Amino acid sequence: MAVSYKKMWKLLIDKNMNKGELCHATGICAGTMAKMSKDEPVTLTVLAKICDVLNCDIGDVVEKIPEQIEQEGNTSNGCK
Repeated sequence: MAVSYKKMWKLLIDKNMNKGELCHATGICAGTMAKMSKDEPVTLTVLAKICDVLNCDIGDVVEKIPEQIEQEGNTSNGCK
């Protein structure tokens, strides 16, 4: 599943906060922040901590990026 944290980066700018300050305030490690910088998935616990500190909802922090369908005309329900 592809995700994007662009909304979180914008929110940090709007709140005049940097990544280090967010790490300190949430207690998440720099490695987790690095994963988010690469748009890699993190746990819901991490997202909840960020939402608590930024006083926002998960949808304000992360969004799911639709993956391209590998085969054209695929009408299955996506179950594997």
